[in-house]
Amino acid sequence: MAAELNQQAGFGRAEPFEQREFKPYLGDKWIGQAVSYGCYRKGQAPGVAGPSKAEILEDLKIMVEHWNLIRVYNADDDTQRILEVIREHDIVIKVMLGVWLENETNSVSAKASNQRNVLRGIELANAYPDIVVAINVGNETQVYWSWHRMEQKALIAYIREVRHHSRVPVTTADDYNFWNKPESQAVAAELDFIVTHIYPLWNGKTLDNAIHWLDSTFAEVQKHHPDKLLVLGEIGWATDYNAEKMGDGEQGTLVRGEVSYAAQARFLLELDTWVRSGSITTFLFEVFDESWKGGGDDTGPNEIEKNWGVFYEDRSPKQSFATYLRTKHK
Repeated sequence: MAAELNQQAGFGRAEPFEQREFKPYLGDKWIGQAVSYGCYRKGQAPGVAGPSKAEILEDLKIMVEHWNLIRVYNADDDTQRILEVIREHDIVIKVMLGVWLENETNSVSAKASNQRNVLRGIELANAYPDIVVAINVGNETQVYWSWHRMEQKALIAYIREVRHHSRVPVTTADDYNFWNKPESQAVAAELDFIVTHIYPLWNGKTLDNAIHWLDSTFAEVQKHHPDKLLVLGEIGWATDYNAEKMGDGEQGTLVRGEVSYAAQARFLLELDTWVRSGSITTFLFEVFDESWKGGGDDTGPNEIEKNWGVFYEDRSPKQSFATYLRTKHK
């Protein structure tokens, strides 16, 4: 298949485009209140060390109490173990599988890595059709601020390959600031549904206007793509950040809302109401704090990228999540 991938990249669709329906359901039960899952614990990181099956099983048992649909970000050995554990233990969780892509312009190694990930994604989706409900090809590869922004024609070629060799719905995830631009139309035309990221906190919103801004931003993206199902692929509210980190694109400059456990609890409750009111499939970012992010050991524990979880890295629930559950179930 690798040779076929090289030969077909950049060419037209291999078959007429027939849109596949994304179905976030277990029988008649809607499972669109979903979550993003980063599986790495302290001392672990992608390409460095991954979790054991026992650790993954612990995570899945925690998640299935609250969510039946999760999102993972790459097709690799760690993801394969996640799928294996779900099947081996008959855990009632479905997966939106990720395929991680990097900018491959003038980089033979990045192109080879992208192709490996694409082929692995196809392999895993076809091996676990009872678990994988969609494939997400690329994450934030098109928005102007992306650190791994890639050429659009390369992304489209990989999307076409995945659709050609799989049977589940295929998408790509990007920030709303790409999907609301004319250049997003060419990518959207290749997809079964659209995944957008919308972060009120990163966009300088406070708790008082966060949901209103989310709603209007989501509606704007939908207006640009009225023929596509729109899924909210990432949204959340961090519990700590480094306010001293100032500059263009830095957390200290961009964040204007309150960052605390109380703030996260309030945001979760208000987001819950918004999601349920429109039955909008939404992947909360994220389940667990991830200390490998945001510079890992080279940065302090208050780095914002390490603090989006509703559970701590040790898998205990944050007080914000406990408050959310207690209030929601009153």
